[in-house]
Order: sequence, then C-alpha cells, then structure tokens
Amino acid sequence: MNVFTLSSKICMSHLLLKETFDRFLFIEGKITTFNTFQIDGYLQKDFFDTAPEHNYSHWRDVRAFCLQLIKGKRTPLNFKIVLSLAPEAFASFLENHQLSTYRPEEIQGMYLNFHFDGNTLQCVTGVSLHSFRMDKALEREWDTYAERMLLKMVPGVSLE
Repeated sequence: MNVFTLSSKICMSHLLLKETFDRFLFIEGKITTFNTFQIDGYLQKDFFDTAPEHNYSHWRDVRAFCLQLIKGKRTPLNFKIVLSLAPEAFASFLENHQLSTYRPEEIQGMYLNFHFDGNTLQCVTGVSLHSFRMDKALEREWDTYAERMLLKMVPGVSLE
C-alpha cells in the first residue's frame, strides 16, 4: 500500500474529464457537496436485457454522473472514489510483471482509492486477494505500477 498526494486540479481533470481511468471498474463512491451522494458500483444484472460480463460498472460509464455532482463554483466538501483494475487485465498484469507464482483467480481486486478531504487529494493503492499470502510481490508491483502511472499522467505527484 502506498499513499500518493496529488495535484488536485490536474488529477481531477484526469479523473473526471479525460479517459485516463476509464479502463478501471468503479467499485464505489461517496461525494459530499450540498448533499452526500453514495454510489455503489455493483451492477444490478436484473436491470439489463442481457446480463453484463462484469459485476461492477466501468468508470467510463459513471464518470459523467460523478462530474455532474462535483462540478460547480464550490469545491466538494469531500469525496471518495474507489476504482479497480478490471479482472480481465489481471493475467496480463501478472505476466508483464513476472509474477508467475500468482494466478488471476486469486486476485479479488487491485485498487486505486481516491480521497479528497476538501483540501488534499490522495490516492491509496491496495490489493485484495481471496486468501492470505506471505508473498507481497504483487502488492509491491501494483504500488510501483500505480506510482509510474500517476507520475506519467499527473505531474506533481508526491509519495508520502
């Protein structure tokens, strides 16, 4: 787990206006402006004519809705947005990072947790597995990947 302090203006642009995080799944969000809006990213499959492949919405499908809640003259009091790498990307991530001792089905999620407290925007990385492992190589690789991704896309990232 790493905690990154981000440039709010630049990162918010990537998060809400650009396609930077669109390949990620939206797990949950909580946005506090004039009201508190809590959004569960879990898809209600009975709503659809054809059941979606994923259990969670893609960020690209809820990004505009979140933007509508956040945009305006006043900064949100706070928000939390939790994204996860999509499960179909787990195998290529493991292969690209030479993590042959892990299997994609062992991974529950590889998370980016964005939190804004009214002043500071942070991203906390995390990995959740279906069972405990002493080996933390996946967590270290995910942290490194997230750091590189944020540094590449969001100049002004600082690691705490």
